[in-house]
Amino acid sequence: MAWLCISAPRGAVPTATSKCLCGRDRSAVGHTKVLALIEDHTAHRDVCPLRINQEGRQAA
Repeated sequence: MAWLCISAPRGAVPTATSKCLCGRDRSAVGHTKVLALIEDHTAHRDVCPLRINQEGRQAA
């Protein structure tokens, strides 16, 4: 449901993109901001409306 793409080539500025099927689309440039986006992406799992709506569903 969610994707985190990180690019950190040697000697270049790291970049990251966090996308989710719920519509979330965030990006970051620079070491500090990329690390913050990684934490935010991980935390999104607990609040994503697509995951929350499926928690109470029973298997078919």
